[in-house]
Amino acid sequence: MVDAHRTFVIVGGGLAGAKAAETLRAEGFTGRVILIGDERDHPYERPPLSKGYLAGKEERDKALVQEPAWYARAQVELHLGQAVTAVDRDARCVHLGDGTSLRYDKLLLATGAEPRRLDIPGTDLAGVHHLRRLAHADRLRQVLTALGRDNGHLVIAGAGWIGLEVAAAARAYGAEVTVVEPEATPLHRVLGPELGQLFTDLHQEHGVRFHFGARLTEITGQDGMVLAARTDDGEEHPAHDVLAAIGAAPRTALAEAAGLTLADRATGGGIAVDSALRTSDPDIFAAGDVAALPLPAWGTPDTAGRIRVEHWANALNGGPAAARAMLGLDVTYDRVPYFFSDQYDLGLEYSGWAPPGSYDQVVVRGDARKREFVAFWLKDRTVLAGMNVNVWDVTEDIQRLIRSGAPVDPEALADPAVPLSALGPRP
Repeated sequence: MVDAHRTFVIVGGGLAGAKAAETLRAEGFTGRVILIGDERDHPYERPPLSKGYLAGKEERDKALVQEPAWYARAQVELHLGQAVTAVDRDARCVHLGDGTSLRYDKLLLATGAEPRRLDIPGTDLAGVHHLRRLAHADRLRQVLTALGRDNGHLVIAGAGWIGLEVAAAARAYGAEVTVVEPEATPLHRVLGPELGQLFTDLHQEHGVRFHFGARLTEITGQDGMVLAARTDDGEEHPAHDVLAAIGAAPRTALAEAAGLTLADRATGGGIAVDSALRTSDPDIFAAGDVAALPLPAWGTPDTAGRIRVEHWANALNGGPAAARAMLGLDVTYDRVPYFFSDQYDLGLEYSGWAPPGSYDQVVVRGDARKREFVAFWLKDRTVLAGMNVNVWDVTEDIQRLIRSGAPVDPEALADPAVPLSALGPRP
């Protein structure tokens, strides 16, 4: 029986919001739990959108966090396809697009992020795509199927994780792919220049063409359809479709309008939260892509302030942490960022955070030429991040080294004969 005297409202129908609702019930909360999402689909996970589902290897429903019937069984009230238009902190209620209002005792903002748009002519053409929502993946999957059947061309703006994963899926369908990237290598903002060539070689071996050091300036078309994509160095690439994969921006409009403290946009933006995922309003919490966390002790030494993590594991773990904090439990959310990627026959896991300029050494353990190795990013001999490529069951040791902040011998770190479990301090 639900106790209507206490109401927890969750704004955001993604993984973080759904896992928060699940955790509230698992922790014994008997009040009303209201989950509001602006999409009509039940809450789902995003990795399949650029991996298994997009590639045609998984069914659509596999992306769902819970089967639809779970919400009724758990007495979680769903408001799907419904936008929240405002948060009234004084009245402690949220206003919905249909004119109704819902009161809350505690509120969780799990509004996620939205894809950045290309600010160039031609983006209104029918063949210009983004990939952030399940509906986007539905459409893009049909597009890739058609491109592969008709030997069509896809131009991708951006060689980040989404751009590369879509490139791999497109090639599997048989589409021609060109990736335009302003940096000299893929994944520059995550991996730096040292390992980018590995991903260049991987995709070129599968027929992907790269155009580095350039940006799209115009998408040309006829009768509403895409014909080509032009770059700022005068090149023109034939295209039937274009994917903008140039990153995502946190959806902070509700928080900003409500007067909540935001993080500096220059360092990633987001809603500023403390280590318990509490915002500047003690009754409002934030989790997932939109939350800007205090930089933990293991963070990059040269970087002050906050970190915002746009990855599956952060939503998976941040939603439950916020739920427990809403219940008044003692919470310190300082997990090491983690994500994974699958491209062709290459699988990887990345732990930590080491943007270019934050590290002074990259150490490789194993054979990078065979794409079976672990790479480590170090600063003053301490491990900031690690990436295992086609090497498994090492994430726990990598994260232990990151958390410890202890100096590590780079030669021992590079030597596969020295177990990772033997390096750094032991618990």
